[in-house]
Amino acid sequence: MVNNGCLCCTVRGDLVKMLLDLVKKKKDKFDHIVIETTGLAKPAPVIETFCSDELVSRYVKLDGVVTLVDSKHAMKHLNEVKPRFVVNEAVEQVAYADRIIMNKIDLVTEGDLEKLTDKIKHINSIAQIKRAKFGVVDMDFVLGVGGYDLDRIDSAVKVDDSHGGNHHHDTHGRHHKDHHHDHLHDSAVSSVSIVSEGTLDLDEVDDWLERLMEEKGVDLYRMKGVLSVNGSDQRYVFQGVHSTLDGCPGKTWEPDEKRTNKLVFIGRNLDETALRKGFKGCLI
Repeated sequence: MVNNGCLCCTVRGDLVKMLLDLVKKKKDKFDHIVIETTGLAKPAPVIETFCSDELVSRYVKLDGVVTLVDSKHAMKHLNEVKPRFVVNEAVEQVAYADRIIMNKIDLVTEGDLEKLTDKIKHINSIAQIKRAKFGVVDMDFVLGVGGYDLDRIDSAVKVDDSHGGNHHHDTHGRHHKDHHHDHLHDSAVSSVSIVSEGTLDLDEVDDWLERLMEEKGVDLYRMKGVLSVNGSDQRYVFQGVHSTLDGCPGKTWEPDEKRTNKLVFIGRNLDETALRKGFKGCLI
């Protein structure tokens, strides 16, 4: 336990100390460390502890974020209007998740579950969702997630057109009219997906993402992508949290495989048109 059981930014130092103590005393005696936060905890400070603290990241890696959703009451909390500049904690916890467990499904109707699923997918289009009663799910669903493993980004970035989340399909840089979405300025948290064939200039991509983090890092909760870049037969995979970005070459494209770029952005006040424009500016 850390001070008051709280893992918000005021006690991140305690979290670092606790993790390093565990590594020092019991390094070879555990496979996973499970951190359970309160229902009002902000996920970002905990995630950033693993990404930004050099000592922690040397010995411990973040596997993933699992969010337990109360299907009976979640919609009320997700739709709660907060004062200006105050972020809805329930929405943030869904936005940062790699896995989402929709619990208490026996207390609601199938129609309510479908509406809640659509709401969750609008906020976070890449998290895997599992329904449960009494919180019972397979252990493999919550451990070994690999949510921050670049080698698994390709399988993680799946764009599901059947649910919410603003998606955009583009072939060779030309916008298909049948997939057109109106320009959106969403003050709520949402996700934007871009799927496009074509080859990207990696230097231009790096410049674009760096500018994006500098200008919008506070509002960019998560981003992941699989890219087809010039001069390489390998995918380029990347992921980011706020102003932290990590990327590297991935597995090789097959000779007859369609080289499709897939990017997902999750955040607040996302300007879908600006994101599309920035992406198109990197196409060769």
